[in-house]
Amino acid sequence: MSSQAANQREAVTATPFDKILNFRDVGAYVNSTTGSQLLRDGLLYRSARPDGATPKDRELLTSEYKMRTIIDLRTPTELVEARRKHADNIPSAPAVTPSDPKHPLRIPGLDYKDINFNGSSYSRALIKQLSWSQTAKLFSLYTIGYRKAAISVLGTNVMSARGLAGLAEDSLLHCTKEVKAVFDVLADQTAYPLLLHCTQGKDRTGLTVLLTLMLLGVPVEAMEKDYRLSESQLEPEREEKLAEIRSIGLPDSFADCPAEWVSTVSGWINEKYGGVEKYLASCGINQDQQDAVRRILRAV
Repeated sequence: MSSQAANQREAVTATPFDKILNFRDVGAYVNSTTGSQLLRDGLLYRSARPDGATPKDRELLTSEYKMRTIIDLRTPTELVEARRKHADNIPSAPAVTPSDPKHPLRIPGLDYKDINFNGSSYSRALIKQLSWSQTAKLFSLYTIGYRKAAISVLGTNVMSARGLAGLAEDSLLHCTKEVKAVFDVLADQTAYPLLLHCTQGKDRTGLTVLLTLMLLGVPVEAMEKDYRLSESQLEPEREEKLAEIRSIGLPDSFADCPAEWVSTVSGWINEKYGGVEKYLASCGINQDQQDAVRRILRAV
């Protein structure tokens, strides 16, 4: 790779934010990686949770990046935890719904789309893999308010063995309604510029971005580099993340972005469904919507 290309890639991935990690323009990064103008830049962004965004960060998102829409892929439990974590540093914001656990971490003027990506269908599919005693323990802990301890029953007995790629495949099987909800937004021209995020912007975000890039015909090597980049981008909070994943019974490897993840997951989609277009169709995303996403995000 030439020094000019390396400098271009560094410029694309350098964060201008104080408190938003793993932020990048997906189109610009793919273009810098491939050396071709494959995608339109300035439209589709990805990041980790922007809950701690400073006033400067908020101003950048709204004024510099002209952000219109934020798709939040987190669970209700994560949203409650986020509010608790930032309770002492929440910036003033116009009143919305005081009982809303997301208030007031939200940035005024942006359209938020809450899509609990690993929702009830996904949870039920994982719980079915537990033994009777493990299931009883999980529900007992959840009933008395020990949510993290309940999740750790799944983490220890199911999720760890499945690994990141296995869980991505489980998501693709059981989160079809959520995939449809994401693509309903992606197919809407008026939603852009748009930011996709979960907690770290690595797994659920990585999966939805992978589906999008596959639909756009981006080379596997470029998709791999985009996915792998999250590992270094998230390094500043790695210790915090390790503590989080250990608390729910997961191994340290769940904080990584394994090199084989993209080829494994994309290969599974191609083998099981015969391509991403047929997978998306199985989720209820029709040809018009798929074509709309291509028309909006492809450069040519």
